This record gives sequence, structure tokens and C-alpha cells, in this order.
Amino acid sequence: MILIQHKSQCCGCAACVQRCPRQCILLEEDTEGFLYPKVDVSRCIDCGLCEKVCPVLHPGTSHAPQACYAALHPDKQIREASSSGGSFTALAASVLASGGVVFGARFASDWSVEHAYTETLEGLAAFRGSKYVQSRIGSAYSQAETFLKQGRRVLFTGTPCQISGLRRFLRKDYEGLLTLDFICHGVPSPLVWRRYLQAVRPSSGDTSLRGVSFRDKEHGWHSYRVTFRYDHASVSRYFYEDPYMRGFLADLFLRPSCYACAAKSCSSGADLTMGDFWGIEHVHPELDDDGGVSCILVHTPSGARALQQIPLQLNSSTYQEVVQYNPALEHSPKASAARRSRFFELLAHQGVISACEELTRVSVAKRLLKLIRSLLGKVRRRLLR
Repeated sequence: MILIQHKSQCCGCAACVQRCPRQCILLEEDTEGFLYPKVDVSRCIDCGLCEKVCPVLHPGTSHAPQACYAALHPDKQIREASSSGGSFTALAASVLASGGVVFGARFASDWSVEHAYTETLEGLAAFRGSKYVQSRIGSAYSQAETFLKQGRRVLFTGTPCQISGLRRFLRKDYEGLLTLDFICHGVPSPLVWRRYLQAVRPSSGDTSLRGVSFRDKEHGWHSYRVTFRYDHASVSRYFYEDPYMRGFLADLFLRPSCYACAAKSCSSGADLTMGDFWGIEHVHPELDDDGGVSCILVHTPSGARALQQIPLQLNSSTYQEVVQYNPALEHSPKASAARRSRFFELLAHQGVISACEELTRVSVAKRLLKLIRSLLGKVRRRLLR
């Protein structure tokens, strides 16, 4: 049976839960807000399936991608609504047009993040955009398997560990399956996210939350904002001013397994990897209009075929150009264990905003430097147009 000796040994993919033939494994939330499997030993038959499908016990093999691209969606509105260049939307729309199904992460009614699927373009909008919270995978693997056995085409998107978990769960290849992971910095605690939602809610007036954007590009892709939209008001901050984003980028409340990620260096088994092409202004400045550019890594022939069938502006690049400004492709976050422990102590006694601000204080000089760099970048991009 699956036994978690150390929390760093579980990525929370829930492959074990969904594959158990006796349904004797449940996920329980710990004090940090992360879900871990708990086995009902009285019902367990020691079949070992839970261990066989665990991606941490059976990590994939690292490899170099077959091809790399900088990509842009031709529709400006889709790019504006996307975190980077709109590549996911183009790929997902192609799968839906062929009668397929798309799995991805969306906000639930309580603004937690969950995995779900859609068979319509209308449903695709909920999957668009970054969500910096670990998603509940639920029964998504089992649902995907059912569609695949029916001969349906399936696009499954998720973190590298979720894709690795899906591959282990299925235990065989399906011709109709296309998998897409993204460059992952790590998954933040759902508990911290719940606390932050409460903390940023307006103290008066209408408190009904209508929308969340972690990557609001109203002021540009390079200077994106975190925006909460209510019925009659909104709260919006640049990412480097938002306490939650500062804590996330400082690695204060990521899942323990993220600090020793077993799915780095293109080892998840995904057909494609997508993400922001950070550093595009240095390697392909002619593409940088501050609207967002995707990087796409191709790992398999299936991924290459899918990419050639969608309406994207593809510009050849190299893995070295991508990884130079996206170190999360190869390296796990390196947060201090003491600072992380201190964060959760402060969270319990002082609240999420105080905890984030105390451990991620930014001097006035550094904030001014960020602003100057942002303004200089905008001037340079205008001169290059």
C-alpha cells in the first residue's frame, strides 16, 4: 500500500486514489492545506496498484526536446485573455473541433481550483489563464480513461507531476491522448489561497467575487497585475506588489514535494510543454510587443503533429534560449526550510498578508528600480515597432 514517509514524497496527483480497486484511499488536508492519501487498511487487499501508479516512486527519464518555438496566437483578443501567447487556446480549440475533450484547471464556485473537462468552446474559457494554486484533480484521470476507451480524442493539461500521474495511472499508450504540461514554478497551498481571498475582500459594499486574474495584462505582459473583480469594485496590484504573488515567487508556501520535484527536465511524459517565453526581449526582440509570447517545447511526434495543425505563428528557437530565462524547467525552488516554517507560524497567528509582507519586504529603492526597468522596457519595445 502507499505509505507517505515524508511529505516531499507525495505530489498530490491522486493517481493512487483513482486507481485503487477497493476505493479505500481518500485524500485528507493537512495543516498547511495540502492533500495527502490515507489508506483504510481494513479494506486494503495489498494489490500494490497504488504504488505502481505513483509518479514519485516511478519518475520519468529526462530528455532534450525535439524542437522549441516562440509562439503567438494571431487573434489579439485571445492573446489578451491568455497568460502568454494564446497557444493553449489554439491547441484546445483544434482538439474540440475534431470532436475531442479537453481537461484543464478552472476556478470552482468557491474560487478554489479544480480539474474538469469541456467538450465546448464556451467551456474552454474557464481553463484559460494561469491559476497559482494546486488544483484538485478529483476523478479527472478516470474520466479521461473513459473517453479514451470510447475512442475519443483527449487533450489533458496540467502540471508536470499531474501529467506524470496520468501516464502512470493509464499504464498504456492511447492513440487519441495528447498531453500538455507547463513550466511550473511549484504549486501553492490551497489553504493560503483561501485565507488570501478572505483578506482582500472589500470591507464594505458588495463582497461577491466575480473574477480573478493572476495575469491581468491590461498594463502589459511584462508588468502583469493580479486582479480581483467584484460587482462594483476591483482590487488590482502589480505582481511584485501583491502579497500573495510575492510569497509564491519567494517559495514560501509551495507543496513540500515541489522543493525536490520528480518531474523536472522534461521528464513528465508530456507530448508538449508550454509557458511564458521570458527573456524574449533578449533572444527574439522582434516578437516582443508586450502582449505575451509562448514558448513551446515538442517532446514527441504526436506533439509535433498536433502543433502543425493549429493556427499559430511559430518561430524556431532553441532549448538553451528557453531555459536561460525559465530555470524552473530544470531546477526545483530552493526556499529556506526555516523561512517556510516561519511563514506558516505567522499565517496562523497574524494572517496571510502580514506573513507574506514580513518575509518578502521590498525596499522603496527596489520598487523604484522595478518601475524604471518596466518603463524603459516599454520605451524600447515602442522604438522597435
